[in-house]
Amino acid sequence: MMNYETVCGLEVHVELSTKSKIFCGCTTEFGGEPNTHVCPVCSGMPGTLPMLNKSVVDYAIRVGLALNCDITRYNKFDRKNYFYPDLPKAYQISQLYLPICRDGKVEIETEAGKKYIGIHEIHMEEDAGKLVHDPWDDCTLIDYNRCGVPLLEIVSEPDFSSADEVIAYLEKLRDILIYLGVSDCKMQEGSMRADVNVSVKPFGSKELGTRTEMKNMNSFKAIHRAVNFETKRQIELLEEGKRVIQETRRWDENKDASFAMRSKENAQDYRYFPEPDLLPVEISDSWIRQIKENMPELPEAKRKRYVEEFSLSEYDASVITSAKELAFLFEQTTAICSKPKEVCNLIMGELMRLMSETSTLPEDLDISAEDTAKLIELVCDGKINRNTSKEVFEAMFKQKAKPEEYVKQKGLLMLDDDSLVEETIDKVINENPKSVEDYLGGKQKAFGFLVGQTMKALKGKANPQSVNRILKEKLEKL
Repeated sequence: MMNYETVCGLEVHVELSTKSKIFCGCTTEFGGEPNTHVCPVCSGMPGTLPMLNKSVVDYAIRVGLALNCDITRYNKFDRKNYFYPDLPKAYQISQLYLPICRDGKVEIETEAGKKYIGIHEIHMEEDAGKLVHDPWDDCTLIDYNRCGVPLLEIVSEPDFSSADEVIAYLEKLRDILIYLGVSDCKMQEGSMRADVNVSVKPFGSKELGTRTEMKNMNSFKAIHRAVNFETKRQIELLEEGKRVIQETRRWDENKDASFAMRSKENAQDYRYFPEPDLLPVEISDSWIRQIKENMPELPEAKRKRYVEEFSLSEYDASVITSAKELAFLFEQTTAICSKPKEVCNLIMGELMRLMSETSTLPEDLDISAEDTAKLIELVCDGKINRNTSKEVFEAMFKQKAKPEEYVKQKGLLMLDDDSLVEETIDKVINENPKSVEDYLGGKQKAFGFLVGQTMKALKGKANPQSVNRILKEKLEKL
């Protein structure tokens, strides 16, 4: 059997988080009753005229700079003509000839090391509506709320050679877009979706094979499986002496397979021509400079800074920066209490555990940096022990409790009375002669048992360091 190489390219569609649509003033808010976020412009009424939302251009430039692209100083819009029920105008305003960004690159980590994925272009366009298939009434309904929501289409070069590389790129792209604040990238809401182009070729061949495309994929898991399936399907066709047909295919998640939909369209099929109702957009150097000066710190730079400034390990820094909200909480809390490692441990431990248990997304976090810093100070000042801090933090997470108030109400402050600790230890020693004998005989586990019994008797309020110290002194005298 001949060896084959996989070749993939991606067209990633990203809905921008501007407050209004690209060519009208309607809200871009997700949800709402069907056909309530529409007006004559985005619903394609005759005689209406579009007006470009400047924020869309600002966001596009921001993304282009972050992805190392050249910004097209003179760019314009084009009409992409096709009929589909969710496209009320029967055309989409997009950019074919002069897209706003070109020739960028993104660095990803692969098993073989670092690799650059080329960005062919980024263009602005409007989204279409949404078809809702009703199986009960055997009909299809149309919701135009999404019509006119601004999109960026980020078109890569065919530089991917595996499904793992595709996912590494998508994850990095998502992180960059979220940190830029241009999109929430919620794939479950369609804010980020990808058209996946796959082909195979004999190993070492410079000629690309015939590609197929799977459209509007909105989960990393499905994309990974689809790339692997389509690669295998094409190789099997070629090994059987058959040919791969250029076509659009549908990925069926339930059947874990792709199925042919239609032959692949080419640009001429859309009858592109310049959009007559919109003027060209000229982007000045000062416009680009202003956006560049206000660019936020991106994940990679933030990770590097955390390692250098806060002495975090690279792993810890990567976890903390995995979500913008976690990084914000880390920085704000650290600025208050000046204990970065303690803050990092709390986020990576208790916070992420509670998020997992309650299926809480980072963007839905409601934890105060001031309260988090106060909890850490209570631990570091010896007012509560670490086990107690877990109970307090859970109350902060689930009940919005204030740490100091909760500790006082529950009587969780640590005892600062060595005489009481000594008295309790004497009692534990007398009640557990076998464990004392085991410890004196060299069994270290017995010491942990005695500490546990002491903490239990003191209802967890004793300082563990004091308990360890006093217990060890008394046992040594024996």
